[in-house]
This record gives sequence, structure tokens and C-alpha cells, in this order.
Amino acid sequence: MHVIYGGTFDPIHHGHLRLALEIADALAVTKVHLVPCHIPPHRGSTGASSEQRLELIQLAIEGEPGLRVDDRELRRAGASYTADTLRQLRQELGPDEPLVMVVGTDAFAAFDRWREWADIPGLAHIVVVKRPGSDLPVGSEAARLVRERRADGPEALNSAPCGAVLELDPPLLDISATGIRQRIADGRSPRYLTPDSVWQRIQALGLYGACPAGNF
Repeated sequence: MHVIYGGTFDPIHHGHLRLALEIADALAVTKVHLVPCHIPPHRGSTGASSEQRLELIQLAIEGEPGLRVDDRELRRAGASYTADTLRQLRQELGPDEPLVMVVGTDAFAAFDRWREWADIPGLAHIVVVKRPGSDLPVGSEAARLVRERRADGPEALNSAPCGAVLELDPPLLDISATGIRQRIADGRSPRYLTPDSVWQRIQALGLYGACPAGNF
């Protein structure tokens, strides 16, 4: 089973990292692949460049065998669309390997506004991570997909290459990249919200308004 977890990771933080490991445990896989997007189609520009975000992810996962970074979207020109990434992975993995994409309920609620969204269940399984206060709208396409394609448990994802939707409710750390960026812009330390190696590099690069300094 090949599992991907995408996002802007602007910057990556302990909430992202802990969730990825929770997903690995829940699905009984040895690796989760973090896929940073190049140009997010549904939000404004990122605070750090693609290359800088990739470097921060590499620092964050150093020494953790259960996490890998997949930079394919950063190497692809233009906006990053999930359907394109899944098609490329499906070509590489072949028709029979279970492929799983991870998405939060907040993003999945707008699933029918993703480009070529109807093709995605034919390419991969979808794991929807429940987020507090973010329910799927009644009558939405996202709610219909969960209802019609619901998997009984993680083990069901191994029985087919794609097509199922599994809801998971893992413990989540209440950390947001937006909050970290604002904290840094306000001159406050984000230590313990993101790995020290990431914070040190943010300071060295002066990202998000950080002052180059050695204080934590």
C-alpha cells in the first residue's frame, strides 16, 4: 500500500508530522509519503518558496524512517492538482497496488470543486481525517462519496487498488501553519510547535518575518 499526504506545509510542524505517523499506524504501513504542492490552486501564494518548504520538510523528517518526502509536484510546472499526481503514481505503481491519499474533512468538504474530482476514486482510496468542528455538509458530494464508498476498516484498503473512502479520527495536535506564520511575524517564538531544526532554518532564511537570531 502506497500512502500519500499532501499539503502546502508552509511551514511543516508537529501537527503534520504526528498525523502522518498516526496514519502509518492506523493503516499498518511502514512509510507515509509527504507531498508538498508547488502552487496551491485554492489559496494565495505561500510564505516560503517551494524549494524552501522542501528543505524544511527534509529537516523535519530527518532520522524518521516512517516518513518520506515526494517532491514530484514541486518538479511539475503550474498549479498542483491531485488528479495529476495520482495518475502519475498509478502509472508508476501499476494497476493493482493500493494507493491511498489522505485529506482532512475541511478540504474534503469542497471535494467537488477539485479539478477532475470524479476521476479520483478510480485512481486511489481516500482516507478522510476528521477535524474538530469541520463536518461534511449534508447532501454534499463529499458526504455522498463517504456514504456510498465507506470502508469498514483500514484492512479493506488492501483488498482493492482504489475506490474506497475510510474515515479516521486520530488524535490531532491543535497546531496550524497559519498560526505559526502569524506568531513569527509578531516576533514570538514558535518553538515546540515545529521541530527546532525547522525553526532554526526559518530564522536563518528570514522566512515569515523572522529575525535572524539564535534565541528560542
